[in-house]
Amino acid sequence: MPNAKCTRRGCGLEFDPDHNDQAACSFHPGAPVFHEGLKSWSCCSAVSKPVTDFDDFMKIPPCATGTHSLEPAEPLKPAVVESPAPGPSSTSADGKEVYGSAMASTTQPAAHLPPLPAAPQLAHEDSVKKPVSTEYVEEQDDPDVEITKGMRCKRKACGAEFEDQTREDGECTYHPGVPIFHEGSKGYSCCKRRVLEFDEFLRIEGCRSGRHLFVGPKKVDDGAEELVDCRTDHYQTPRTVIVSVFGKQADKEKSSVKFEAEAMHVDLILPARKRFTKSFPLYGPIDPASSAFKILGTKCEITLAKADARSWPSITTLDPDLASKFRVQLAFSAGGGRGTVGAKEAVLDQTNQLYRNAAA
Repeated sequence: MPNAKCTRRGCGLEFDPDHNDQAACSFHPGAPVFHEGLKSWSCCSAVSKPVTDFDDFMKIPPCATGTHSLEPAEPLKPAVVESPAPGPSSTSADGKEVYGSAMASTTQPAAHLPPLPAAPQLAHEDSVKKPVSTEYVEEQDDPDVEITKGMRCKRKACGAEFEDQTREDGECTYHPGVPIFHEGSKGYSCCKRRVLEFDEFLRIEGCRSGRHLFVGPKKVDDGAEELVDCRTDHYQTPRTVIVSVFGKQADKEKSSVKFEAEAMHVDLILPARKRFTKSFPLYGPIDPASSAFKILGTKCEITLAKADARSWPSITTLDPDLASKFRVQLAFSAGGGRGTVGAKEAVLDQTNQLYRNAAA
């Protein structure tokens, strides 16, 4: 009977160490590659085209065979993207070469920026926002489709194999959310745990219990749309938050993003009668008139214009357990003799000054 689990990437099957044939394991010898919303394996990217959906990435067939292994997988190393070094832009009076980036920073004066909007009053900071309800509905197997021995559960982080049992046997522990890869950390939108290594991400235990999903829900009619999840990512500037919703080849004419002072509503019409629609209760207030979006080939890029000077650690409002982790964020100044390297006084932005005063 199988009593060990293979650790090779792309395999993960249980096996009997006493019967480990040379071609028993199908796996990926390379590393996963995530770049600009596309996902592939470094060992077979030329054969298997990169995909945008994480579930499709997990279905990319392995490209190598061998024996099963119990050795821990080697830590993944980030891919190095080589780019040619810029040539010298000019030569200074003393004969030193000045390169493009250096020249721009030394010869061009910094553009004068208008002052940031004032932070909201303390009463507004302490007010509790009503979150937009997004109730999760668990998919169930189509009762009319027979489950055969050897089928694997389709839910994220489960992968249990169907044996001689009934549909109701066994408890499924899985992730109902979508994978989140942000600034090197990896996790799921449905729970708090974050890791750095991809192999550790695959081992994150599920956060919800339910029934297994072996065959999937009943197929929708040909004329009906299928609601799907899309991965989101964001970064920020002092005045804007740039949100990327990764959905390939969205319809530019039919897709839309509606902005409110404290929420945005995204509706992307995707190929093959698929659709992504979601309301985001935003972390901070925005200026709807100054916010905008554009549809690109692999994603929808949304620019949110901040209504105040706060820093956004997340796109949406944080639950109470996470909010305490993002209270005080230091904003250092390059001038005025404060907040520079070696200074003894931290310079807080206007929002965090309110937090500090309230805690005092």
